[in-house]
Amino acid sequence: MKKIAMKNPVVEMDGDEMTRILWTQIKEILIEPFVGLNTEYYDLGLKHRDETDDAVTAAAAEAIKRHKVGIKCATITPNAERVKEYGLKKMWKSPNGTIRAILDGTVFREPILADGIKPIVSGWKEPIIIARHAYGDIYRAVEFKVKKGEDVSLKIGGSAEEIMTFQGDGVLSVAHNIDGSIENFAENCFEYALEKKKDLWFGTKDTISKVYDGRFKDIFNDMFEKKYKEKFERAGIVYFYGLIDDVVARVMRSGGGFIWACKNYDGDVMSDMVSTVFGSLAMMTSVLVSENGFEYEAAHGTVTRHYYKYLKGEKTSTNPVATIFAWTGGLKKRGELDGNAELAGFAENLEKTTLKTIENGTMTNDLLPLFKREGIEAKGVSGEEFLRTVASGLTV
Repeated sequence: MKKIAMKNPVVEMDGDEMTRILWTQIKEILIEPFVGLNTEYYDLGLKHRDETDDAVTAAAAEAIKRHKVGIKCATITPNAERVKEYGLKKMWKSPNGTIRAILDGTVFREPILADGIKPIVSGWKEPIIIARHAYGDIYRAVEFKVKKGEDVSLKIGGSAEEIMTFQGDGVLSVAHNIDGSIENFAENCFEYALEKKKDLWFGTKDTISKVYDGRFKDIFNDMFEKKYKEKFERAGIVYFYGLIDDVVARVMRSGGGFIWACKNYDGDVMSDMVSTVFGSLAMMTSVLVSENGFEYEAAHGTVTRHYYKYLKGEKTSTNPVATIFAWTGGLKKRGELDGNAELAGFAENLEKTTLKTIENGTMTNDLLPLFKREGIEAKGVSGEEFLRTVASGLTV
């Protein structure tokens, strides 16, 4: 069978643990038999990041700038236990944080919906898309341990602002953001809302964080009034701003069907909540949209527990859907940018076949308790068995 040709490469970023195993299986079972895969490969596995002093992560981000499309496997962000387990030189920063800092932009996360899997929150009838700012906050913060009696001040230019004298041992975190990045975030959100024809909600805690969160509020509001208000009215959609706690309450009472813009940390947390409600952490797409390029990945971690079972030779039922959709998202974008309709069509077909496989009753064990479809008896299979079932139904 003649394979679909690729004109330009995608940046392929390999990862860690069980998702690394699935990554290889997805390529071998679902993509390489049909596509003449053209990638520029970077190994972002934790050991290799350590060997390169994490230079490989920055190199991958720069490659996305060149080629405009990257596809990333889930990776480990090491804590103290991981440093010891892997014998690392240091506690390396999050590779996602590094890549996002270089590319800037906004992460859009959307649940993957299949007939028969109902949201845990019964009122949510339509998907909620999380738009997560991809720069700054605690992910770029400078942190310190402070001893009792030490004075802390912050110097800005020629003046210093006294913060406090610590009355006991403690910790300090200094976060920052940049107007240009916040403006890019706002513009990406407004443009995405117009593209999707969905309302846009945004919330911060500007009553407490009057300067930091207040800056987000002001930039969004100013841009909306000057550039997007009339466009939203013509499109029949709404921009709503509120305090983050009020927005969360409204989200829980809503019927879904909107885009929820979140600051970096808020988006990190809320995307996990939304994906879980709609089915599984492994059932959510994630794409970083930036003027420097697009990066597609799964919205979940490396599935450590399954990996250690796999190393013992035990069969694991690890859900590969979000990782499949990372590949299809990247291939669709590559096809779109290159005018390669055949490649984009293959990716679209693979997505539909993946969902059809679930809807016909074959799925990984995490979805079994959530699946209910009249006339269909669901069965749980291993991650590899699921991939082979998808492949058997794939027509090109």
